[in-house]
Amino acid sequence: MKTVIAFWNILRKDIENYYLKPPNISWGIIFPLSWSLMQLIRSQGSIGIMELLPGLMAMSVLFGTTSMLAVTITFERKGRSFDRLLLAPIGIGTLVLAKILGAILFGIFNAFVPVIFAVFFIDLSGLNWAIIFIAVVLIAMTSALLGLLIAVSAKEVFEAQTFSNFFRFPMLFLCGLFIPIDDLPALLKPISFFLPLTYGTDILNGMITGQSIFDALFNIATMLVFAILLFYLCQRNIKEKWIL
Repeated sequence: MKTVIAFWNILRKDIENYYLKPPNISWGIIFPLSWSLMQLIRSQGSIGIMELLPGLMAMSVLFGTTSMLAVTITFERKGRSFDRLLLAPIGIGTLVLAKILGAILFGIFNAFVPVIFAVFFIDLSGLNWAIIFIAVVLIAMTSALLGLLIAVSAKEVFEAQTFSNFFRFPMLFLCGLFIPIDDLPALLKPISFFLPLTYGTDILNGMITGQSIFDALFNIATMLVFAILLFYLCQRNIKEKWIL
C-alpha cells in the first residue's frame, strides 16, 4: 500500500507542477497540432489523409512524451527534489515508472489529436482500434523511456530539448513516418531498424493504410524488447548519475 501511495503522489506532483509548462505546450501540443492541421488540410481527398495519419500520430506521441520528460526530469535535477524522492518507500524501478507514466498518458492523448481532426474528413470506423491503441501505448512507452534516458544527462531544460532534437528530427525521416523506409538511401536503411519508433509506425501503417513491412505481432514483440532494454538503461543511468 505504501508503494501505491508513493507512486500516486509522485505522479500527481508531476501533473500539478510540470505538465503544463511552456516547453510542453510548445513542443508537446502546439507543434504536432499545427503540423497535423497543415498536413490534413493540404491533403487531397481521403487517400492522402489515410497515408499521413500514422505518421502524424507517431510524431505527436514522440514530441509529447519527450517534451514532457525534458521538463520534469530537468527540474528535478536542478531543484534537487529527486533527493527527496529517494526517501520514498519504493524501488528505483517503481520510481522510473512513476516518472514516465504521466508522459505516457500525455503522449497517448496527443496521438489521438490528429485522429479527432481526421474524422471530420474521412470514415475511420473500419480500423482495428485495439491494435492501434496497443501501438500508441508502446510508442509512448519507448519514447518516454528514450526521453528519460536523454533528460537524465541534462542540467537545463534547453539542454534536454536540444539533446532530444538530435534524436527526434532524424527519426522523423528514418522511421518511416513520412518517407517510406524502402525509399531511403541504402546507407540509412539499417539505422531505421535500430529505432523503436520504426516498428510502432509500421504497426500504425499496417492497421490504417494496409502497408507494413513486418507482421504486427513481430512489431509488438520487438517494441517490448526495446522497452525492456531502455527501462534497464534508464535505471542504470539514474543510479550512476543521480545516486552515486
